[in-house]
Amino acid sequence: MTTSIFFIIMFAAVLHASWNAILKRGDDKRLQMTAIVVGHLPFAPIAIYFAPPLDLACWPNLALGAIFHLGYQYYLVESYKKGDLSQVYPIARASAPLLVTLISAIFLNVNLNFSDYLGIIIIALGLIVSSGIYKLKIPTGAVGSALITGLFISAYSLSDGYGGRIGNSPIAFYAWLTIINGFVWLIYIFITSPSSLPKLIGPAKGSLIIGGSASYLAYSLIMYAFSKAPIAVVMALRETSIIFAILLGVIFLKETFTVPKFLGTALTLIGIIFLRFDLFNTF
Repeated sequence: MTTSIFFIIMFAAVLHASWNAILKRGDDKRLQMTAIVVGHLPFAPIAIYFAPPLDLACWPNLALGAIFHLGYQYYLVESYKKGDLSQVYPIARASAPLLVTLISAIFLNVNLNFSDYLGIIIIALGLIVSSGIYKLKIPTGAVGSALITGLFISAYSLSDGYGGRIGNSPIAFYAWLTIINGFVWLIYIFITSPSSLPKLIGPAKGSLIIGGSASYLAYSLIMYAFSKAPIAVVMALRETSIIFAILLGVIFLKETFTVPKFLGTALTLIGIIFLRFDLFNTF
């Protein structure tokens, strides 16, 4: 992995932490998610206009990606109904890179070096430790929904990553995916919660503008990184967004930097070092 790709992923992780902090503040998680999805839409036509044209061979991946993103959005909201954000989110995000690594190694014949495997495992462990969820009693339903969310994250990451490569235009791929996903999600909200739609320009305006912008840019950068580096490695580095979220909370929200947060941050930083530098071939 080049230095430029590494820093692109790190910047995307910061953006990811930012829009999740916005989502975290809202009481109505489905409304906030809708605002972020709709907030993506203005950027998609611009990306399609400037990005290289998409090869039609990737359309099956687009269809699968739309299904997987919808599943992720639905189950993430369901997870938040059953458990706290601090309980659900680490399980979903930590399980995803582990699942992608496993699937890539067994079914896709992707060979990572030992340093990469170790880095991915250490980062996942750091995410779990940082949340302190091992000390909490978590509802069984929340754990199940979080794991399903992680499965959908794994599925859309693999589908999108390979779709962008097949289509020879990862930015255009995500732009078209955004349009499809936004259209279908709005239909779902119109059927299940039509009263939420007027609130997009009211209580959810911050999520619509700031959250939508940060989220779209973050995943566009990740899509580009997927085309340049192993998907499992990119995913593990992206999930360090949780650590950035902790640091933002400590610095700007005056949250307590607890022992689990310190240990989790330290483990995650060690994992990043293993992913950035092939330490076992260095010595």
